[in-house]
Amino acid sequence: MLAALSSIALSRKGIQASPSAGQQSAKVRAVPLRIPPASSIPSGPVGELVRLGKNIITDTPKYAAAYTGNSMKCSDCHIGGGTMAFASPLAGVTTLFPWYSPRAKRVITIQERLNECFVRSENGKPLPDSSRDMIAMIAYMNWLSRGIPMGSTVVGRGLLHLRAPSHVDPKAGKRIYAKKCSMCHQPNGQGISGVSPPLWGPHSVNDGAGMAKVPKMAAFVKANMPPTNPGSLTVQEAFDVAAYVDSQPRPHYNKVYDNY
Repeated sequence: MLAALSSIALSRKGIQASPSAGQQSAKVRAVPLRIPPASSIPSGPVGELVRLGKNIITDTPKYAAAYTGNSMKCSDCHIGGGTMAFASPLAGVTTLFPWYSPRAKRVITIQERLNECFVRSENGKPLPDSSRDMIAMIAYMNWLSRGIPMGSTVVGRGLLHLRAPSHVDPKAGKRIYAKKCSMCHQPNGQGISGVSPPLWGPHSVNDGAGMAKVPKMAAFVKANMPPTNPGSLTVQEAFDVAAYVDSQPRPHYNKVYDNY
């Protein structure tokens, strides 16, 4: 009921849930986003994998250091370890694979989708499909997806779908950034270690990442930023500040990983 009311409220503001790559057909059913309690993590080897997967998602440079090339954590984009609606929640993701990827122009596996993030958002390198770290992340996502039918998605999946304004102004975005964002992300965009991620520069996502694209960053900002008052920016402000951040330097995507 709450999810339905939220969807109605958003639609009245001209905002709709963004169709993710997994929502490629009207036949995909959305179920409520319900995160299982930590007490439901099983004991034994499977539980160990789930906990490792959660650690990798929430502190990627520490727990998957061999595959990362910056200081970004998966949970910088998948807030709360992938448990927040309209912040690319990870619950229900594994129930959709394999799926067709518009980026890759082919059907991909969950392992390939995770590696897309590692070579782009983490500016790192792909994990072997059979590695313990890869299996652990999938185990964590499977645990988050308990009770979600195969082929279904969740309410709040992906990001908001925003109607782009007719004009986007990065200069206005710079002013918004200084007023609303710089306290956490710092005037130089480098963030605060352990608190907020860098938004540009050598330790941020590379230019092949989804968050390096203005529409996706604007959708994320609109729903989730600033953390003390999420949703308080207008659509125009979200696009303007995303355009400003996008105008700043960042690493280039390594073409060696074009398969991702």
